Amino acid sequence: MTVDPATAPSDASVPADVPPRTGVVALLVVDGLICAVLSVLFLGMYIGSVPFPISILVAAVVNLLLVMAVRTETGSLGKSTWPLVAWTVGFLLCLVGGPGADQLAVADWRILLLPIAALGPAGLYLFSARINAITNAVRQSPPQK
Repeated sequence: MTVDPATAPSDASVPADVPPRTGVVALLVVDGLICAVLSVLFLGMYIGSVPFPISILVAAVVNLLLVMAVRTETGSLGKSTWPLVAWTVGFLLCLVGGPGADQLAVADWRILLLPIAALGPAGLYLFSARINAITNAVRQSPPQK
């Protein structure tokens, strides 16, 4: 007997009666905040005289992995956005001047590229997952008379 992948349960490895571990989810959200601060700190890296913003790529990959981990842990798309919200809060805090008007962020093209590139892949993943959930719900709904 074969099972149609479109109608099969999406996550059979996690039992439905196991609640998400709150400490793990909180740690993943704090990791999103730490990722924002570190990506801003390492944004001004240079190799010789050439700007080398590798932290933009690292932030994009880490944010995607954090969102996927929270979704795996909780099973909720809404809660999966929490690391991205923490990343955005951390990024905005880095833009605000501190005591003595010191800022972590450099006024450069890299600071404009960082939020787009860091939030884009995770946002596309969440969008794709939401579209898949909607189409699966439509496929499984009984036909109307």
